[in-house]
This record gives sequence, C-alpha cells and structure tokens, in this order.
Amino acid sequence: MTTRQKPELLAPAGNLEKLKFAVHYGADAVYIGGRQFGLRSKAGNFTFEEMQEGVEFANKYGAKVYVATNIIAHNENLEGAHDYFKKLYEVGIAAVIVADPALIQACREAAPDLEIHISTQASIANWKTVEFWKNEGIPRVVLAREVSVAEIREMKEKVDIEIEAFIHGAMCISYSGRCVLSNHMTARDANRGGCAQSCRWKYDLFEDGTDGTVAVSDQSDEQYTMSSQDLSMVEHLPDLIEAGVDSLKIEGRMKSIHYVATVVNVYRKIIDTYFEDPENYQMDPEWVDEIWKAAQRSLTTAFYYDEPTEKDQLFGKPARIPKYDFAGLVLDYDEETQIATIQQRNNFGVGDEIEFFGPHFYHYKQTITELWDEDDEPIDRAKHAMMITKVKVDQPLKYYDMMRKEK
Repeated sequence: MTTRQKPELLAPAGNLEKLKFAVHYGADAVYIGGRQFGLRSKAGNFTFEEMQEGVEFANKYGAKVYVATNIIAHNENLEGAHDYFKKLYEVGIAAVIVADPALIQACREAAPDLEIHISTQASIANWKTVEFWKNEGIPRVVLAREVSVAEIREMKEKVDIEIEAFIHGAMCISYSGRCVLSNHMTARDANRGGCAQSCRWKYDLFEDGTDGTVAVSDQSDEQYTMSSQDLSMVEHLPDLIEAGVDSLKIEGRMKSIHYVATVVNVYRKIIDTYFEDPENYQMDPEWVDEIWKAAQRSLTTAFYYDEPTEKDQLFGKPARIPKYDFAGLVLDYDEETQIATIQQRNNFGVGDEIEFFGPHFYHYKQTITELWDEDDEPIDRAKHAMMITKVKVDQPLKYYDMMRKEK
C-alpha cells in the first residue's frame, strides 16, 4: 500500500452561515456561488461583501474558498465576466471552478493569478482529457461523476495534476450539465443555473385518448422514474485516497446547516482516522449511522465500482430512512450551572430525547428535563422560531455545537 498525502475535504456552502459551519466542522475548503455565472441560482449565493467575510473567516482557520462559475454561457451571459473575475481575485477567492472555455479565457485576461479548476460540468472521464487540461496550464480538474476508482487511479498514474472527485451527495440522472429536461418542461435552463430537477418528479402512464385521470399503473402514488439514489463513499473512502484523489468533494450547496455539519463531521473523522494508521484502518459502523441522520435518500456508490443498475435508482416509495430535525444551535454554555443557551430551530420541549453533536465527532444523547426562556422563566416547549432558550445539559457544550431530535 502506498500512503498518500492527506487530501483536502471540500464542502458546499450555499450562504455565509453554511460556510462558517462547514469550516468549523472540519472542511479544508468550501465552494460557494456568487450572483453570476453559477449553476445554483436558488442557493442563496454570495455578494462580494459576503465573499470577503467568508474568505476572512476561512483563512482564520486555514481554509480556502472557491467560487463556482460553471455555467455553459450563451452570448448574453458573457457580459461582465472580466469585471466579475477581477473582483473575485480582489476579495481573496483561492480558485474558480469553470466549465466554459470563454469564461476560462475571461478569467485569465482579467485575473491571471486567480487559480482555475475545471468543473465536473465539463464531464472529464478519461486521462487524455485530463492531460489536455494539464497542458493548458490548469492545476486541478473536477472529474465527471461517471468515472470509476480504477479510472481515477490510471489518470493519476499518467498525469501529474490535482484531481477532485465527489464523495457524497445528490447524483444527476444525466451526465452532469448535459440534461435538458428542465429546459423543455419548465423553460428553466439547467446549464445556466435554473434546473427544476425534473428527474426528481413523479411520473405515471395514462391511456392515450383518455382524460388523463385513469393511470395505467396500479402501483403506489410514489412514482419515481428517473430519480437516482444519493452518492456516499462513507464505507469506501480509503479506495479514493489510495487512488490519489487530492480533493474529496461533498455536494449540497442548497442543503441545511445540519446536513453540512453532519456530513463534513463524518468525513473529517474518517480521513483523520485513516491517516493515523492506514495499515490498520477499520471502518466504524457509527460513522454510517451518523450519515443516515442527515441522509435524504437511499445511498449508493454510483459509478465508482460498477455500472449503476436499477438498484441504484429510486422507484416507487423511497426506503424509510431515519429522519432527524435540526432542533437548536448552541450559543453559550455556563460551566458552573451546566446550562446551555440554545437558539431554537425546530420545536422541542421537556421530555424530548435529543442529541447534541459538535466538531471532532463529539455527540451524546439526553432527555430534556428543564427548560427556560431567555428571561429565565420556566417553559414546557420552545415553540417559536429562533427563540432563545436555556437547557440543563448533562455534558459541556461549545458555541457551534448543534442539537437535533428524531422526528
């Protein structure tokens, strides 16, 4: 076994709050979107002022910030590109993630010192394409989701370049960036940030010539036809590390802070545990259990080992998976009284079994026995959104620790 250098853990950040949680829970870098040229127009996205604040926060913890500028541009989308890339460089962005050659050229002209990574939207699936981008002076490529571990290993053996690969999150049913279902069905261009996720809709067949009320199928009403299960390499991460992947990427700029914190926390633990003793590394089932607390669909290894089959897609009613609500955010903890100040994010109250968790895979469960509002008045439940409460806790907590409960 050849021990590799510890790879970067790269996390999604749909807004400034998510960025801070991703970094705090162990991400080495985060990728965000600005107000232009990105593929997640509904993700919240960052102003230049927010980017600068995010960069300053990340840098304080030794982390980097990348910006996705990965649309497939039409003529009208090119306006303002030079000014945009120049501003990204000025606010301290470490790299941009680009798919369109016109935007690559604009970036090089406007901000020649701004690092460029080739997006997964470019569908890089072979070593000769990797070599092409290497010869173009590109330091990193983000691979297509459709490559195998064996193909990644061959790419690294033949081309000296940084490789970024996805390890967790939603899978596009088409080659990423090549689907036009959304364009056709909703007039929202998936390749310019407007994907309506038409593949996640429920479909059925109806008899031709009828009024469309009598379905051909007699199955349940949960008719998923094209919806993929989500990618998860939580049980197989050493395979990607040993193949030479330089950046392990989590998908999900539109996911919640609970999702981001949980998933980053797990993969941070796996990476650090592996590098403590690679020869004797063993996967801990607790890590898998933790991932399921944030999972939204069934999980698959997608293309990494075999061609996906119908077993890797969602048909009919999705498998039941444990669902947890993000219930509260720890704002403060008093060591003397053992009382934590909690900002409510979902309804909870006395008698509920809840779980606290934090960075470095810290977590424990307890039952809430005492609860007060911010004026120290006893209450039974925290019913109001974002209300400040105080909870008697069994173990010490820190700012940025989180509280969740099973639904």
